Amino acid sequence: MGVKIAKASGLHVTVISSSEKKREEALQVLAADAYVVSDDGEKMQEAAESLDFILDTIPVSHPLEPYLSLLKLNGKLVILGVVPEPLHFISPLLILGRRSITGSFIGSMEETQEVLDLCAEKKVSCMVEIVGLDYINTAMERLEKNNVRYRFVVDVAASNLDK
Repeated sequence: MGVKIAKASGLHVTVISSSEKKREEALQVLAADAYVVSDDGEKMQEAAESLDFILDTIPVSHPLEPYLSLLKLNGKLVILGVVPEPLHFISPLLILGRRSITGSFIGSMEETQEVLDLCAEKKVSCMVEIVGLDYINTAMERLEKNNVRYRFVVDVAASNLDK
């Protein structure tokens, strides 16, 4: 949703991922402007100091330096992924670039309404996989295997509850 909302807001969007697997989807389905593979040192170097802010959704411990180096002067890295371990980084990347690291969990009611209004105006919607109650166990297995592209939505009304 971050890519879709940023595009609807008129921003230039670069998707950063650890592999090529999501490139086509990011560029063609989500309409991102650019795609960078974080494990590709050459491409990361080319993208150095090119971004104003980064929404970091990675929910596991990871090095911040590669991402901090992508930020312009006064750039901001916003942590959205809940990481249970301490995050580590080299402070000169922050100090010399006047960069900052911040976090966000959820906005106020006013901010949430603003985003919902933007989504309604620009016709931005979530990408979901709708499943019935009879698929719940399979859905949970897929979640454990990280085999879900977006979100599962359980359609209770269409589920056969009489079985």
